[in-house]
Amino acid sequence: MKTDNIYSEITDGITVLVQPVYLKDQSEPDEHHFVWAYHIRIENNGPEPVQLLSRYWHITDLSGKVHAVRGDGVVGDQPALNPGEHYEYTSGVPLETPSGFMHGTYTMINKAGLQFDITIPAFSLDSPHHAGAIH
Repeated sequence: MKTDNIYSEITDGITVLVQPVYLKDQSEPDEHHFVWAYHIRIENNGPEPVQLLSRYWHITDLSGKVHAVRGDGVVGDQPALNPGEHYEYTSGVPLETPSGFMHGTYTMINKAGLQFDITIPAFSLDSPHHAGAIH
């Protein structure tokens, strides 16, 4: 779901909110270099503690080129969240095209040791150098 440039998804009581922002000062359109920051908020609205173990990103640019990113944690952290807690971080992504989109998953683990994936909502990366949103 998208509301005021904030995208959200709920999986197993865990909400992921994403807000992308085009970084004009870090982008060089004449050099085919476009940069976005994205702010993520993960809220544990479920009944038990969870920990984020890893991430998977599926990044697609305007030309259809896909880049997959997998890694442990987020920004060097593997946050643990008790019920009612949240974790926020900001990261970024460069593209060679003026727009694209991203989506992915976080792999979580619960207190019983069960691993499960939660959805990171698909979100649009739009710059003023492209006529319209693609997602």
